[in-house]
Amino acid sequence: MNQEERIFAGFMFNPGAPELVAIKRRSHDLSREYSALSETETERRTQILSEILGKMGQGVYMQGPIFFHYGKHTEVGNWFFANYNLTVQDDAKVIIGDGVMFGPNVTIVTPVHPLVASERGCMYDENGNINHLCYAKPVTIGNNVWVGANVTICGGVTIGNGCVIGAGSVVTRDIPDNTFAAGVPCKVIRVITDKDSMIHHPEILAGCKPIE
Repeated sequence: MNQEERIFAGFMFNPGAPELVAIKRRSHDLSREYSALSETETERRTQILSEILGKMGQGVYMQGPIFFHYGKHTEVGNWFFANYNLTVQDDAKVIIGDGVMFGPNVTIVTPVHPLVASERGCMYDENGNINHLCYAKPVTIGNNVWVGANVTICGGVTIGNGCVIGAGSVVTRDIPDNTFAAGVPCKVIRVITDKDSMIHHPEILAGCKPIE
């Protein structure tokens, strides 16, 4: 079992292993190139995203700057939007559904380090060599989710379909479908219902209306 396979199995792995470093450097360089491009250079931006990501749907737009750690471990569905300063530390898999929108400064962090300081420094790996080791937990985000500004999503979390995550939240546990959740740590505030529809705010709609 190589180090990438160990990541996906949920085992301790060596992030400094040459094969992992090569993946990360490629993603870092592509992220840097994307972030330096003008928003008008749409063709090259789309090409870079397709090279970074493991899977990319149609209509994907990322404002930039962006940072993907592995890149290929992230899958993004159709019509994904990310505002500026998106960071995805995708040691483990990150799966994002369709119609998902991120506010600015959203961070997804999958790696986990030991709490005990001596273990966080170095441990014996599976071959008996001393190395810096960690492990990682995947993140899954369902369809039609809105993630507010400055939200951090931690490893091992699943966010259900139709959720709204309030600005500044730190998501450390699963969030069920169609709920509004916020806070540090992020907790479900309430279920989203038809009472939340903009039709109840004609003073804001100002002639606009939802699609039926």
